[in-house]
Amino acid sequence: MDINRRRFVGLGGTALTGALAGCTGSSGDQEATETESDAATTEADATTTAPPEDTSYTVSMAPVGDVTFDEVPETFTAYESGYADMGTALGKGEDLLAVGNTARYYTDHLAELDGVTATEEPTQLLGDSYAIDRELFYELDSDVHLIDPQWLLNNGYFKLERSDIDTVVEDVGPFVGNTIFRRTDPWHEYRYYSLYDAFEKVAQVFDRVDRYEAVKAIHDETVAQVGANLPSADARPNALLCFGASDEPEQFYPYRLSDKGTNKKQFRDLGITDALSGTGVSGLSTNDRGQIDYETMLQVDPDSILLRGHEGKTEQEFQDSVVSFMQDHDVASELTAVQEGRVFRGGPIYQGPLQHLFNLERFATLYFPERFSGDLFSRADLAAAVRGEA
Repeated sequence: MDINRRRFVGLGGTALTGALAGCTGSSGDQEATETESDAATTEADATTTAPPEDTSYTVSMAPVGDVTFDEVPETFTAYESGYADMGTALGKGEDLLAVGNTARYYTDHLAELDGVTATEEPTQLLGDSYAIDRELFYELDSDVHLIDPQWLLNNGYFKLERSDIDTVVEDVGPFVGNTIFRRTDPWHEYRYYSLYDAFEKVAQVFDRVDRYEAVKAIHDETVAQVGANLPSADARPNALLCFGASDEPEQFYPYRLSDKGTNKKQFRDLGITDALSGTGVSGLSTNDRGQIDYETMLQVDPDSILLRGHEGKTEQEFQDSVVSFMQDHDVASELTAVQEGRVFRGGPIYQGPLQHLFNLERFATLYFPERFSGDLFSRADLAAAVRGEA
């Protein structure tokens, strides 16, 4: 997309429109004495030639509002890699240029989807000390940024100002996005979107709503079938979700499983409840970095533990390192979850629609192996939906 064709108003809304005005020179009396027949022909052409079709379209999403596109964007940048997965689910995976943190960008699940690919090594937006260089947006030259600008402005370590966002919008391309992976940020006073609400907006941006609908149909059927086969609510375990990336963890950052952020959707689909409910322990957010230890965990004694920061490991590697350490630990070994073998990797921080389906299957078979096994959805059907062949 030619940079000169991008004309958008900063964080607010409608696109600026412009047109090239053509000018013709004069050759004096010769042009002044056009024949009446030529003039009549010109007039006839004017009455029969249709004006150019307006192909512009508008997508509205909080907090930015209305953004008008004069053509469908090709390349894109995301911060939350869940938005990258949305692009991939629409057949746009190879058009991703950058994500916020490449360590949280996962594509292993795509190996099971024939003909579905994504950028293997996108650029990372985060620089030294988590700062983001505004000039990087210019270097990337993305047609659209699937990023909530308020996320960039309300995290001080990014070191971005509103003027930075405005100039990138004006000179490079618009921002369309909403921070959806969690719901604990006090500055997020505008509308939240569910995973599929946000996915639909991204589909509108890329004018691929048909692929969104095909993926959603598979999602709806899978979630319904899983829900119909779950044990009763009183037979489902609760879970303590926390972050602890060490192979021998001693301190943990707790998350609230009850939070409706999109990265916890599979647990809600499975009816897994929050072990911290009623304990007074807060969840991890931008302004709350409190930690808990095994003694605190033991006071809660959750039925299961979901430990984030280990998505780069296989389940067996996780069991052989982290779980083995906990089994040998004086205090951790007393936890019910450790004794009963319900300590699992906690899933990705950011999650898109394709990842969610694989994670729903993963946790259904981990938590309820007597009820779920094998593939819970058709890989062939999902791949066809992504390819636009459903």
